[in-house]
Amino acid sequence: MSKKISGSKRRKQRKRYFEAPIHCVRKMMSATLSDELRDRYGIRSFPVRKGDVVKVLRGDYKGVTGTVIRVDYKKRRIYVDGVVRQKVSGESVHVAIHPSKVMITKLNLDDKRRVEALERTSKVKAAAVGGS
Repeated sequence: MSKKISGSKRRKQRKRYFEAPIHCVRKMMSATLSDELRDRYGIRSFPVRKGDVVKVLRGDYKGVTGTVIRVDYKKRRIYVDGVVRQKVSGESVHVAIHPSKVMITKLNLDDKRRVEALERTSKVKAAAVGGS
């Protein structure tokens, strides 16, 4: 049965969210692109990766720009350089941020497969917009 069924029950939605396979979790951990990147690639969001430069849009650290230093797929959070807090002991620790609360301002394009995926997605979006 290949038919997708999306239930409206909160219980089932939560089950699907927490038991999602890793390739789906990666897609869930997408962030919006800046206007400049959106114009260049023609896509609205893209999965966050270590090395991307992001700007925090919500919360106590709103406006902070930094590099993604870690992506935690289990907690579904990212850690940004410059987003730190002090522990009671005086030690500084990075604060986990949900990817939907950040905007990617510069993509890490060191990986050729990521560049290919970006171009492929751009082409599909361009064809969809042009075909309408």
